[in-house]
Amino acid sequence: MEGLTPDEEARLDAELEAYEDLARHELGLNGRAHWVEPVPSHFTVEDRTHTTVLFGGFTLAHDTLIAYAMRGLGYRIQQLGCPDDAALQTGKEFGNRGQCNPTYFTVGNLVKHLVELRDVRGLPTERIVEDYLFVTTGACGPCRFGMYATEYRKALRDAGFDGFRVLLFQQQGGLEQATGESDGLEIDHRFAIAFTKALLVGDILNLLGYRIRPYEVVPGSTDDALALCRTIAGEALQTGGSVTLALYRCRRALAAVEVDRSAPKPLVSVIGEFWAMTTEGDGNYRLQRFLESEGAEVDIQPIVNWLLYLVWDLRFDIEHRSELREEDTGIFGLKGRNPTRDLWALKAMDLAVRGVFQVWANVAGLHRYHLPDLDGIKRLADGMYDANVKGGEGHMEVGKLVHFVEDATNHMTVSVKPFGCMPSSGVSDGVQSLVVSRYPDANFLAIETTGDGDVNVYSRIQMALFKARKRAQAEHEAALEAAGLTQDTFRARLKRSRFGRALARPLHKVAGTSANLAYAMGSSNP
Repeated sequence: MEGLTPDEEARLDAELEAYEDLARHELGLNGRAHWVEPVPSHFTVEDRTHTTVLFGGFTLAHDTLIAYAMRGLGYRIQQLGCPDDAALQTGKEFGNRGQCNPTYFTVGNLVKHLVELRDVRGLPTERIVEDYLFVTTGACGPCRFGMYATEYRKALRDAGFDGFRVLLFQQQGGLEQATGESDGLEIDHRFAIAFTKALLVGDILNLLGYRIRPYEVVPGSTDDALALCRTIAGEALQTGGSVTLALYRCRRALAAVEVDRSAPKPLVSVIGEFWAMTTEGDGNYRLQRFLESEGAEVDIQPIVNWLLYLVWDLRFDIEHRSELREEDTGIFGLKGRNPTRDLWALKAMDLAVRGVFQVWANVAGLHRYHLPDLDGIKRLADGMYDANVKGGEGHMEVGKLVHFVEDATNHMTVSVKPFGCMPSSGVSDGVQSLVVSRYPDANFLAIETTGDGDVNVYSRIQMALFKARKRAQAEHEAALEAAGLTQDTFRARLKRSRFGRALARPLHKVAGTSANLAYAMGSSNP
């Protein structure tokens, strides 16, 4: 303690200890052991033969591909369906009060499935507890997400499934229980590679789907092609086949979708809390499909961005901690560690993920898509959000909005935050107000999802979309004028041009797809 002599420090410590003893006596805590929640965690390698691992929570593409990949590693695995309003009501029935929206949806989704196994399919409770377990992600920071495992166990116990195993897949630190590890789930390089491959392929298929579907001529043709792609890529992941070859086959299936991109559509970016902006169901009022039904093209945030952010955040912390030499006896401020080696390892990991993603994206036909420069995103957020403040997406949501405006990448940004989400609400309602005041051209809308307010949310989105449509239309008309084209000649030329194909992507000049195509038509000779 700075400024105190050794004797003064000793006297202060004695005073604090005496105060603690007095407080414990007054509260009746003397002799009482700290309560520890019993955590069912038994899952051995031998249990794999009869134990079904339940999981879910990402998009349909990601969940399907992860299931294929894990089956290839020898697991009996079953994906849960996308959480719906019935899952929300089940979560509220058995969960604690005051939880955030993702907690109710995901906890309720698991309990609802187990109740169906017991009450509809007739499986005895003992068999469900013995032959099934659930794997979910855990986290730390100012978020109730870190309490997911405890919330799952409380709801499961109250629903009659006491002892059901919930295993945590930590974002950092591997797969762990709240109080231990289970050797039935081996987090080794094979698991990490298979899981990462599934995430990357899922991202690529989703990004292609959102590019193509708004412009499809035959309704449903994009979804049909994507369903085929999930099977093709999934079988490659399960059997250890070539993912590159599988994605090339997917490219051919998606390229066959007939599109018409001659009409302007507003491009809407969806950002915000990770689960709320990722889920495709009632948890965000089916936001992506609603935007498409309103004539918009949706720009989603792939999960690979989150993986890169986790790597970047580790590097950021190591770089700053290595400067704390006065507080740490290590040469670089990290006693027992080699920060230089760690930084190089993180750099290699970042480059590997980016490299594989880019190669596979090009093979699948996802052209001109660029993963974010996270150092650049931080610089954009500097002065409005401190990167040392963790929780949710941290500074990324702020930096993304600035990037969207400065680089003219969209016509509208929607930030989705669940009801009761502390980190996302602070950013969406607080910091982003500062961003919008500095960037008045930002067409920004923050919405809160509760599970029962879809009419209000849809109304607010439609009002913001009116402005976005006007911008897209003005952009399109300016591009036609610059290219010396009328709408009819543009449509005719586009139809017989290579740019009229489903996977074609022109150079970025403005936000709108049709406007960029018009500029490309003006500079090309199809």
